[in-house]
Amino acid sequence: MSERTSITLIDEVSDWVVSQALTNVDLKSLVTGTCERLAAAGVPILRVNFTFSVLHPLYNAMGFVWRRGKGTSVDGLRHTAKGEDSRYTKSPYFYLVSNDLQHLRRRLNKGECFDYPILNELKQEGMTDYLAFVRNFEDQPGKGIFGSWATAQSGGFSESEIEALLRIQKRLAVTAKVAVLKNLAKNALTTYLGQGAGNRVLDGQIRRGDGETIRAAIVMGDIRGSTIMAETLGRQTYIDALNIFFDNVASAFSDAGGEILSFVGDGFLAIFPCDSNTKQARTKACTAAAQAAHVASAQMAAANAEREAEGYDSIEYGLGLHIGNVMFGNVGLMDRLTFSAFGSAVNEAARLEALTKKFDSHIIASKEFRSRCEGHWISYGEQNLRGVGHAIEIFGHDINVNCSQSCNGPKPKPELTLSDAEQIVLLQQESQLEDS
Repeated sequence: MSERTSITLIDEVSDWVVSQALTNVDLKSLVTGTCERLAAAGVPILRVNFTFSVLHPLYNAMGFVWRRGKGTSVDGLRHTAKGEDSRYTKSPYFYLVSNDLQHLRRRLNKGECFDYPILNELKQEGMTDYLAFVRNFEDQPGKGIFGSWATAQSGGFSESEIEALLRIQKRLAVTAKVAVLKNLAKNALTTYLGQGAGNRVLDGQIRRGDGETIRAAIVMGDIRGSTIMAETLGRQTYIDALNIFFDNVASAFSDAGGEILSFVGDGFLAIFPCDSNTKQARTKACTAAAQAAHVASAQMAAANAEREAEGYDSIEYGLGLHIGNVMFGNVGLMDRLTFSAFGSAVNEAARLEALTKKFDSHIIASKEFRSRCEGHWISYGEQNLRGVGHAIEIFGHDINVNCSQSCNGPKPKPELTLSDAEQIVLLQQESQLEDS
């Protein structure tokens, strides 16, 4: 190696990268740690890009851009079916994948104009040299790491610096694969079970019967008249209606800190666990659930106004609010489990939700819930709930009175944007499908 690159220091960086495979390092920390150590060792990297094809129910890839002195930015690259764009077909990564190549180098300190848009952009930023690479995790192209190193050093990268980068990126690919596989379980569990339940499973609550009894505010939500909707609406129109309900109602509870434990058909179950079994904790949980119910109602009212303007019927729904002890854990078959909340309090919340039809109210709460949060509540007297041995007083909620939250319209759908790397992964997958 040249005088500018120390073998000893590169060995230290290499050893650190490999050692991270034995830890719970996340990809951002791995990328940042690697780049900072290379820069500290004297390798003149100024901008580094890594995009990992990840195993995730929501994301197709994770992209990271490190800039010297500015840290690392992260993009979650969502699954999508967007079409081809000439900018991405001219990307260096797409060229590498399409031609089954591992490396592409371009000197940027010349006066020429490049075919790849990113190279012209980097040249304008003062970069002098660019080295792109692809390291596959498997035999299938597009499953692994896309990466690039760029420098503003006069004359570009030296041979010793390129040797160091090639050495590090091989080890980085191994450690990144381990990190991706380790994060797969967490990604899947938190997506399908929710953050709290997913973390409990990862912490070892994996056997049938594992769990605990906790105090929580309980929310049961459901669409009214869903059977008729399913029979009269087209498949896509019905699915769109379900998504509008979940986007505007269920998400309000998730955004407020509640845990959406399950989606059952056209309904959902959410809880707000109490931090402790104290009056203050119970009040906090019920207040958060009640405020979220108000936001959900306001958002759904705005969404229904839009639907009516487009000629569609309003989506009617009900929310049952309760508080009590719930069993939080695993039930099911020995080889097929689900993690959720169970118990009489959950059943009572479901009965309360059913009463929203009888009293034509979007929100019905038990006296125990209502006594722990403020708001304009209307008593509907005592009612007998199926499966409950005694009558309980129930309350409806007028969201138009004592409004503590405002709503300017239905909750907008998140705008999904694509990076070069995401387009490349998608285009490669599409081309494989066409060829198969």
